[in-house]
Amino acid sequence: MKRAVIGLVFLAVVAAIVVAAAWPRAEFVPASSLQAWAATPDNLARGAYLARAGDCMACHTARGGLPYAGGRALATPFGTVYAPNITPDAQTGIGAWSADDFWHALHNGIAPGGRLLYPAFPYPNMTKVTRADADALYAYLRSLAPARQPNRPHALRFPYDRQIVLAGWRLLYFKPGVYAPQPARGADWNRGAYLVEGLGHCAACHSPRNGLGATGARLSGGQIPAIGWYAPALDADHEAGLGTWEQAHIVELLRTGVAPRGAVFGPMAEVVGQSLQYLTDADAGAMAAYLKSLPGEPGPRRPAAAPPDENVMKAGRQLYEHACADCHGADGRGTRVAGQPAYPPLAGNGALTMADPVNAIRIVLNGGFPPATAGNPRPFGMPPYSVQLNDAEVAAVVTYVRNSWGNAAPAVTPPEVNRWRAVPLD
Repeated sequence: MKRAVIGLVFLAVVAAIVVAAAWPRAEFVPASSLQAWAATPDNLARGAYLARAGDCMACHTARGGLPYAGGRALATPFGTVYAPNITPDAQTGIGAWSADDFWHALHNGIAPGGRLLYPAFPYPNMTKVTRADADALYAYLRSLAPARQPNRPHALRFPYDRQIVLAGWRLLYFKPGVYAPQPARGADWNRGAYLVEGLGHCAACHSPRNGLGATGARLSGGQIPAIGWYAPALDADHEAGLGTWEQAHIVELLRTGVAPRGAVFGPMAEVVGQSLQYLTDADAGAMAAYLKSLPGEPGPRRPAAAPPDENVMKAGRQLYEHACADCHGADGRGTRVAGQPAYPPLAGNGALTMADPVNAIRIVLNGGFPPATAGNPRPFGMPPYSVQLNDAEVAAVVTYVRNSWGNAAPAVTPPEVNRWRAVPLD
């Protein structure tokens, strides 16, 4: 009995040592100087640009609320997280934070006082941001008008509302670290990687999440939790990989929301409208260079889908010819207006033929517009058909476009359509 107790104590000590060795210790990188976060015109302009590039306002602003004053509900499989106030109000915002406090939150996911932050705030990506950029962001946020708006407590289910559970999650899935450039790659590629992997936090949507909400390192696509959109893989040409695109067209998509080979809808339209359209030419080109480099070997080939039912295809074709062909073309090639993309092509469009048809279903049901951008101020949109078409009709037309003009993908069923009919857009 005594030996058993000693053995258990020994195992507990070993486990404690392993946990201590693996624990994601906070990293501290000092500011280069007090001037690094001073309210100089250069710092404020740089911080404002970085806040746009990171799309900070999108999450930290409630619908119809004051910019950066928090309150937006972020649905997760574990409950609802409410984005905090990050204006410089001393009581309810970050007005009492130091530049080091801000760095710890951004880089280490730790708020003043040692409170661990939930990764709905994408610090697993933001940890890659340099101290210099963090200081410029801090300077900009400190320049905003203070908004006295108390933060709303998160509404997470037990045990996810416990800090000890979050500490365990961090042990498993988080390690702080600034982006490390790859010397073998050029400056543009590294700048693009820094923006995509860090400030842009693209993996927050475009990486699959496990049962505990942790994302992977690859941009291999996944369902966006709780809102019912699929963020396609960016490292596979059979989904949304950009390896076969012209780099100029990738820049066009990032900056305007439309390009000759596709357009953005749903959550990505918000990202382009509020963030990516404001990138400099150099940064948009750098992101495009990095994204174009992602697809390597072709992804694993999906098993050939069974040919869709002829009656379903016939019904889908009739619906397409009546409601869709005027815009997308009888040949599925899309249309252009004044030489610019207006309605995207459906033929050869990987966004349509993904294994998960949720995005195509939701666009037919709910319609949608690419974002209004400086490069595309009056976007051509698609009306919703949820009232005009029943589940079987939506399934038929989506099946038709997924299996015409060289496209090939599994048929869509009425129950799949019904699943998404009542899901809110956001």
